[in-house]
Amino acid sequence: MNNPVDLKYTEDDEWIRVEGDIATIGVTHYAQDALSDIVYLELPSEGDTFEVGDVFGTIESVKAASDLITPISGEVVEVHNDLEDTPETVNESPFEEGWLIKIKMSDASQLEKLMDSAAYTAYRAE
Repeated sequence: MNNPVDLKYTEDDEWIRVEGDIATIGVTHYAQDALSDIVYLELPSEGDTFEVGDVFGTIESVKAASDLITPISGEVVEVHNDLEDTPETVNESPFEEGWLIKIKMSDASQLEKLMDSAAYTAYRAE
């Protein structure tokens, strides 16, 4: 499993890429592989605000539906709305084209509680 080293990870299988005060959030390769063929995404709207641990959406596959959990507090500044028509993009490119939302972080210190690539790889190997 290839987990990019420039990202942070959660136990709920979301990843986060930080650029300045903006955090891009998606689901990991592990998550999309476990779900199988993703057929639907329910994502929030720009301007919505979330706290760590809040459900910000739903991801559905031919196997199951799962909640998407916010790894960082803040306000949604961009939503990848193209995924409504092409949810399979998350399967094809979970770390690049398959990102879900971008949040303006309200507390960057929350990043310290997330796993780096090595820790997440070890966590998923258990």
